[in-house]
Amino acid sequence: MAKKHQPTLDTLASINTDGSRNFLRPADAKGPFTTWRRITAAVLILIYLLLPWIQIGGHPALFFDFSARRFYIFGAAFAAQDFWLAFFLVSGLGFTLYVVTSIFGRVWCGWTCPHTVFLEHVYRRIERWLEGNVSNQKRLDKMNWGEPEKMLRRGTKHALFVLVSLGIAHMLVAYFISIPGLYDWVSHSPAEHWEGFLFVFVTAALLYFNFAWFREQLCLAICPYGRLQSALIDDDSIVIGYDEDRGEPRGKPRTPGVGDCIDCKRCVQVCPTGIDIRQGLQMECVGCANCIDACDVVMAHLGREKGLIRYDSLNGFKGQGKRILRPRFFLYLFFLLMGAGAMTYAFTSVESAYLLVTRMSGPPYYQTETQVRNQYNVRIVNKADSVQVFSIHIDPGQHPLTQLGDAQKISVDPVGEVVVPLIVTTPIEGFEGTFPFDVWLETENSDLSLSRTVSFLGPNVAALNKEMVFE
Repeated sequence: MAKKHQPTLDTLASINTDGSRNFLRPADAKGPFTTWRRITAAVLILIYLLLPWIQIGGHPALFFDFSARRFYIFGAAFAAQDFWLAFFLVSGLGFTLYVVTSIFGRVWCGWTCPHTVFLEHVYRRIERWLEGNVSNQKRLDKMNWGEPEKMLRRGTKHALFVLVSLGIAHMLVAYFISIPGLYDWVSHSPAEHWEGFLFVFVTAALLYFNFAWFREQLCLAICPYGRLQSALIDDDSIVIGYDEDRGEPRGKPRTPGVGDCIDCKRCVQVCPTGIDIRQGLQMECVGCANCIDACDVVMAHLGREKGLIRYDSLNGFKGQGKRILRPRFFLYLFFLLMGAGAMTYAFTSVESAYLLVTRMSGPPYYQTETQVRNQYNVRIVNKADSVQVFSIHIDPGQHPLTQLGDAQKISVDPVGEVVVPLIVTTPIEGFEGTFPFDVWLETENSDLSLSRTVSFLGPNVAALNKEMVFE
């Protein structure tokens, strides 16, 4: 049997001394922080479940329709050509996380990270409901799988884990095909949508593997945020810590000359990553505040002041106070405001149509005795949810260009696109070489105007002059 060890700063509690996995079974914590975390988790899970159902402007509140290359975000519609806006969205969320981390440490991980929310408030709730407290869980660990109690309790638990994982995966798919689309999938044979069903079951399998076995290893070994936080926080960031001056030296409650910490190890027992917070701030700490609630219960039972383990800054634990407004905060806030401004401008500048002008396949130009002709394809994408009528015309600038045919009236269906030809000519006499001109796209009521600059190509001027002199 692998020899287990007490957590230290140089080792992981989830890894035994021989390198094998020590499956952590944290005890259940009770207290105000745990209550608020459960309320927060319930709200976040409810949002996750309800967003595909809520209709805004005839579409789900959050809907990524890849089949139609359309994205709907709280009533705003975007086409595939607007995907570049995701850069501003992701960078904005990143800078927001930087600002929050610089002030409150790793509060994201302990309170709102999807991994923590589902693990602590769904899967572990099921586990404790069926298997009982930590002592009962460890007793089941020692049983053989052939014993009826273990088969019933653990078998039921894993069956529920599979069902919950399938539920989460199906709801994830609903963000891409909508609730009616999901219902259509599940009400027909999997062979009709085998790619979607494969995605669902692979996702569910990964979720089950993670929440049933891998668990805290995702935070410790894969997620980079724990390592990143060491670069984002400083001694003024609000973190979870242990008041060493008040708690040391440790000893039994009635021992004279000892601190408030009685070394009950309750803070270690409730930690989801198995660390001892009394050893200082560690990368493995996810900021869940379980240790605060557990320690406060012990302090209240002993009639001592709460807060031996608490939210505070490292300077605060040293009695030096804490500063919220400091250079690091202003630097991150500056980048956040810059990103927010760029994102706001980008999102508000999105047009309801998209214009692309490309040259037709074949020769780059056609030459006759009197003129040079260029041929283009004009691609029009209607990103609106209603029919739009467009017209195309050219702005030749100082050049004698002629658009064959009148300005075209082109009707494009909602969320549709068309490709129409554009033929432009210029007299060969006086042609001075390649030059740019603008192609304009306008709606029927002139509330939208888009333009693209393209090049008009023709014969080499020197060769053309020689040819004309020869003639």
